[in-house]
Amino acid sequence: MTTEPTTDVDYSDLSAVFINCTLKRSPEVSNTEGLAAISIEIMRKQGVAVESIRAVDHEIATGVWPDMTAHGWERDDWPGIFDKVMAADILVLTTPIWLGEKSSVCTRIVERLYGNSSQLNDAGQYAYYGRVGGCLVTGNEDGVKHCAMNVLYSLQHLGYLIPPQADSGWIGEAGPGPSYLDPGSGGPQNDFTNRNTTFMTWNLLHLARMLKDAGGIPAHGNQRSLWDAGCRFDSDNPEHR
Repeated sequence: MTTEPTTDVDYSDLSAVFINCTLKRSPEVSNTEGLAAISIEIMRKQGVAVESIRAVDHEIATGVWPDMTAHGWERDDWPGIFDKVMAADILVLTTPIWLGEKSSVCTRIVERLYGNSSQLNDAGQYAYYGRVGGCLVTGNEDGVKHCAMNVLYSLQHLGYLIPPQADSGWIGEAGPGPSYLDPGSGGPQNDFTNRNTTFMTWNLLHLARMLKDAGGIPAHGNQRSLWDAGCRFDSDNPEHR
């Protein structure tokens, strides 16, 4: 009999957004959503408010501006999604693998996140500071680590903090084969994937808790507003060497 460990840490004031970057519109079954459900359930058991967004169900314009309707597009659902991202302590991007890469939908989401990244918070830091990021990947070909590397690098570059073991994934045998939720695939029963997904989820929660309790990333040496005002935070001025 396995004894379930307990925690006395309260996570119920945290919130998370999962953006599913499947190419399949609802209500078609998404294998990526199936893996994400494990992480979402763990968070919800801790009282975390979780919202899952299937990006392809929305009209998200192509571009790197906060609202592409100001740049010739008739409709852009991204501003509403961005508001949910900014209200969340945790962001998890989930993607299938196509030709060894994250999906085109995931690339568009990263591009739109980038389009908002120059915004500043109240401390003068970049907008995403104080938030935690992770990713989940599914497929039936190689590429989980490659996709995770790409997504996690992108998130940290934009300002998200990445905890240890911040990714998980599942792939079947190389080549055409069953997907994660297909009968007999072994995906939902895979101990390696279940372990990594669980560890990722708890590491996201722990780091988000630490950040929230600390009031975010300390606002010194990383404030764009002060840099633009002339403050150099002990950085040598090349003109004075």
